[in-house]
Amino acid sequence: MLPLVLYDIISNLPGNNFSPNPAKPRFILSYKDIPFVTIWVEYSDIPIAMKAIGAKPNKRQDGSDVHTVPVLSDPNTGALITDSLEIASYLEKTYPEKPIFPNNSESLIHAFDSAYMSLILPGIKPVFLRSIEILSPASAKFFIGARSVDVPLPWDVKRDASWKLLEKGYNTAYEWYRKSDGKWIMGDTFSYADIIVACWLLAFKRVLKEDEWAMISSWDGGKWGQVLADVEKECNLA
Repeated sequence: MLPLVLYDIISNLPGNNFSPNPAKPRFILSYKDIPFVTIWVEYSDIPIAMKAIGAKPNKRQDGSDVHTVPVLSDPNTGALITDSLEIASYLEKTYPEKPIFPNNSESLIHAFDSAYMSLILPGIKPVFLRSIEILSPASAKFFIGARSVDVPLPWDVKRDASWKLLEKGYNTAYEWYRKSDGKWIMGDTFSYADIIVACWLLAFKRVLKEDEWAMISSWDGGKWGQVLADVEKECNLA
């Protein structure tokens, strides 16, 4: 079996990875024991690089095209897949061992993804502000232009208010977990829903200052630091 190729964003952090969406296929590939390699792309070069390999664009909310990562290339099938949810679906169908959408849960987990994002986006400004600090100047400028479409500028005001909004979102997510009968969203059954949660937590841990991550990981009795640790262990990334 030839290794799959994952396109991700380069940064100045050790190990490069920081972006939550490319982290999702990385977790799946590791969980399913699928060999892969990573090609690192400057954020500002994503449109050029993805057009060069023939990756299809995604759609913005206004209907315009935008090239993004992650993109996954599978030399074993010739597939080239854009968007983390589409990649997850492809990997589940093509490599069904160790399912991430158990019990026909794919459509429900897609809805969960939207619901989870609605919880954290209101408090995401401090995270975006930290993210531009780990990118090259050209990529930081591109990041601001791309992300400000969904999260309007400025990002450097009312930081305490943003933290409170983020904590409120996680308080709600905590209640979701409490209603399950196990440590995962689906009780004792691990799924892509847990990967979605963990990959955003990983992004926070990677880009935020140590005390900022300590604050988030302590919310809800230390739930979020534990969720990240549990998912990393489950996906053989601990």
